[in-house]
Amino acid sequence: MQLFNNKNDKLNLVEEKPFKLEKDIQELVEKNSDSLLGLEFIGSEITVDKYRIDSLCFDNETNSFVIVEYKKGSSYSVIDQGYTYLQLLLNNKSDFLLIYSEYLEKVVKANDIDWSQSRIIFVSQSFNNYQKDSVNFKDLPFELWEIARYSNDQISLNKHVSTSTESVKTISTANSKNFKAVTDEIKSYDEEFHLKNFGVQLQENWIDFREQMMQIDGMEMNIIKRYIAFTMGFRKSICYCNTQSNGFRIDIVRGAIKNGKKNKDFLTLDDPKNMAKENSWTWKNGDTGHKYEIKFDKNTDVDYLVFLLNQQVKRYQ
Repeated sequence: MQLFNNKNDKLNLVEEKPFKLEKDIQELVEKNSDSLLGLEFIGSEITVDKYRIDSLCFDNETNSFVIVEYKKGSSYSVIDQGYTYLQLLLNNKSDFLLIYSEYLEKVVKANDIDWSQSRIIFVSQSFNNYQKDSVNFKDLPFELWEIARYSNDQISLNKHVSTSTESVKTISTANSKNFKAVTDEIKSYDEEFHLKNFGVQLQENWIDFREQMMQIDGMEMNIIKRYIAFTMGFRKSICYCNTQSNGFRIDIVRGAIKNGKKNKDFLTLDDPKNMAKENSWTWKNGDTGHKYEIKFDKNTDVDYLVFLLNQQVKRYQ
């Protein structure tokens, strides 16, 4: 990717300024883990058993641990190292709980963590085709992120996205004992997981909704255990679709009110049919968060719902 500065309609090439050391990448990501990866940074250079973890983070969305490893060069196997670290995590839960408890300064129990959504993130200036192909499965708990630094101090961080519909369990490695131990506990969640208990009409209505949403430029769909989220760009949520017994509860975040003042771009829907219901909650500091809730079932007017969500989309365009 080439990057240019536009000054008075004259484009000047912004040259890439590679990181000299793996440690430089690590320090940058650790200081900005929330902004770059949406993760809470716990600790650096942590030794468990005979292995050393570059960065240990926590994902508050999935309530799970995330191990971040930084790489220069390409002489390593993403698959082998990824499963080694996942097995380390699952075989030493008490060690990780102690580390997290010390960080939070309160006791964290095993049941407080969703171990099934643990994952590994590899961050490097580049990955070769072999490494990218090795993680091209729909249910692999590894992520590859390529980072770049430029002469104007800009940073880019791009995630390699798998396009495969094949399960990693079909490869020969799945016969190994270590692989099976990890895949028995680590779970991947997809649309089928959320839709499997719904009737045909509801599923068809959902497919219509999903297809209309994905036609919007820049729209992405992210699936975790608790919900299916539609987002635009990094952490720009359009809505969260929370699975319930008879459909979804669609949450649209409006914004927050702090010290009696609404934050910038606080959302107020134009909703003549009154489909959306207002709800709010209060944080410990007294600030309030606000959202709209919409019931999605087999009778939901999809066209009207997308009309409402497009009002949220415009906040990010």
